[in-house]
Amino acid sequence: MTDNTLAEKDYKLFCQFLEQQCGIVLGDNKQYLVKSRLSPLMSRFSADTISELIGRTLNPTERQLRAAIIDAMTTNETLWFRDTYPYELLKNKLLPELDQGKPLKIWSAASSSGQEPYSIAMTIQEYKKQARPASRSMFSVLGTDISNTMLEICKNAEYDNLALSRGLSAERKREFFEDSGNGMMRVKSESRRLVSFRHLNLLDSYHLLGKFDIIFCRNVLIYFNAELKSQIVNKFASQLNPNGYLILGASESMSGLSDKFNMIRCNPGIVYQKKQ
Repeated sequence: MTDNTLAEKDYKLFCQFLEQQCGIVLGDNKQYLVKSRLSPLMSRFSADTISELIGRTLNPTERQLRAAIIDAMTTNETLWFRDTYPYELLKNKLLPELDQGKPLKIWSAASSSGQEPYSIAMTIQEYKKQARPASRSMFSVLGTDISNTMLEICKNAEYDNLALSRGLSAERKREFFEDSGNGMMRVKSESRRLVSFRHLNLLDSYHLLGKFDIIFCRNVLIYFNAELKSQIVNKFASQLNPNGYLILGASESMSGLSDKFNMIRCNPGIVYQKKQ
């Protein structure tokens, strides 16, 4: 018989593990979240209790379990074209400004199940259709995530009706998706070709990724403490080309994190431009 009660001492040990491994700070009274995310793993890893599962997770030799735990705890639901305004800014301000006939690279720094990087790719396609004079740049989008499970979903680019109902207009669904014949819809190849994916923990080095013109890191920093937020934002600055842009979530602020950006107020929304 399984038991998913979670003792306070086990919860605190698990919080320490999660923060050390991927920077996520759960805080107090999130036992319900841990239980709901980890309970499905109990039978898979033959654990009778949540506490047993957590105890084994703290063992560095339990690599497969640790990877599954991090997958479970870092998976978040997301939307197509979330909050709308970042994509309007991208299409109407940032891309026209940066489209100078050279390769233009955009990084989606927490790609989850793919909605953000593919929304960026679709926005690029919309921009190219309306650009006057015609766009001369080569565009590419990189999506990174800590979850290998999410990265596989990204690469498959297939979504069910529930996922497609979250933020996607009927017009964009018709234009950018095709029936994959199994009750799912797949992102069309024109969008898929713009996007590549790779595994990355935001606590690790970014140097091998190369330089970018725009970085999306939306609704991610809220999970980190102030010190890690500052480290991540300053690493973003190092990966941006001169005058490159960083786009954060609607509820996220750069205040006190870095002096390497200028805040630019748009209507609506805010973007951060790397200082010269």
